[in-house]
Amino acid sequence: MLRVAMLSRWHVHANQYAGETRANPDADVVAVWDEDGQRGTAWAEELGVPFEADLDVLLASDDIDAVCVVTPTNLHGDVMVRAANAGKHIFTEKVLATTVADCEAIADAVTANGVKFCISFPRRTIPQILYAKQALDEGLFGQVTALRVRIAHDGAVRDWLPTHFYDAQACGGGAMMDLGAHGMYLSRWLLGAPKRIVSVFNTVTGRAVDDNTVSVIEFENGAIAVNETSFTGFGGSYSLEIDGTEGGYRMLSPGEGVEVRSRHLDGNGWQRPEQLPQALAKPIDQWVAGCVHGTPIEFGLADAIQLTELMAAAYVADGEARSVSFG
Repeated sequence: MLRVAMLSRWHVHANQYAGETRANPDADVVAVWDEDGQRGTAWAEELGVPFEADLDVLLASDDIDAVCVVTPTNLHGDVMVRAANAGKHIFTEKVLATTVADCEAIADAVTANGVKFCISFPRRTIPQILYAKQALDEGLFGQVTALRVRIAHDGAVRDWLPTHFYDAQACGGGAMMDLGAHGMYLSRWLLGAPKRIVSVFNTVTGRAVDDNTVSVIEFENGAIAVNETSFTGFGGSYSLEIDGTEGGYRMLSPGEGVEVRSRHLDGNGWQRPEQLPQALAKPIDQWVAGCVHGTPIEFGLADAIQLTELMAAAYVADGEARSVSFG
């Protein structure tokens, strides 16, 4: 049984991760720490577990095997290094950190202490997206020339996001830093190493962080990705398109299914695949299984650092109104 401490209820996914941990027969939530003592105490009471106000005391406990980090983003570096040094396995909400230097410090601590690590990249577990990767790797699209991903919701215009999600210091950014991370890690996974990036971020609702954003990324293989994300999109959206020299892919939303066309298929028109890959386990279930049974975890340190590399460059590109190169 993996005994997990929840580290903060700051992020909107904190309740989800606590629930998923308890739904796993190999894990349980056994303690809570929070940088906001009042919030943490209330959550611990809801979960029926102790609240520990001192993080070092919690991390020193032999009754805790692992931690789920859902703190403000600007605390990730300190909290995860301390957790790794205490020998605790780590699950974290994305992004790993807002700077590559902080990511590397976390990676060094995780590696040195031999603890298991997983970052939450849930969009890489669903059959529709797994099929895009499979078809791309099989050459169904020929040379990929363009990718467009749009993931948006209406949290800023309907005010269902917590107010602290607009704190630039705590979050490290706005819509792109949070929701846009999905498009960033998908683009990097599908297209490989980036070459340069440009960005245009603005705020529709007048808050201190971006809530309406676009980044355009050129990759080393010549493909160009457009990553759009927003906290101001009516009804939300989740779409992915891929174009190549020999075919293409489109998904308006996972629920509406996938279509492909290719010179390698019978007929040149859009058609639905006969079969999609099976879904992967949820990130938190992969992490628990990795900790308890030693099975592979798909989303590790290299993926996490690559996401921050893209994200940090995206914010520099917008802030300085210029193209930012990689490498």
